[in-house]
Amino acid sequence: MVRLEETKLPGVGVRHDFASQYGKRVGVITHRDGRREIFVSRQDDPDACAQSITLTEEEAEAVADLLGGSTITRRLATLPQDIEGLAMDWVPLPPTSRFLRCPMGDAQLRSRTGTSIVAVMRDGQAHPAPDPQFVLLAGDTLVLVGTPDGVLAASRHLGSS
Repeated sequence: MVRLEETKLPGVGVRHDFASQYGKRVGVITHRDGRREIFVSRQDDPDACAQSITLTEEEAEAVADLLGGSTITRRLATLPQDIEGLAMDWVPLPPTSRFLRCPMGDAQLRSRTGTSIVAVMRDGQAHPAPDPQFVLLAGDTLVLVGTPDGVLAASRHLGSS
């Protein structure tokens, strides 16, 4: 029997994963905005993500139907917010973003959306509390904190959605 693990990610959503028979961990992060992120990681290090695919809520439902559905997918739609009014999300900077190779401050996220970049993930390393002069590069993932609407607005402003 597969042992499914659930991890609450405050301000983000919930992570469900399990160790597969073939030496990998497989899981889904359900973001509070409805997106689902399917990932594969090493069995000995669930945070060492080897591959991930982000799906819209509708795409995730289609995959769930293809796989036979489960009680988890039905429960996820009713998850409460862990911290009322606060959202945190990891937003990949798209290769088409106008902010590539620009200082992070040029995006003016806080003044335009009320959202802050609290870290930048680059090449598997975290760069916490980057200053406004931190230059954004292709492949960066920005860790955003703000209201749910602000995080969505920031993602759009960066060209991610």
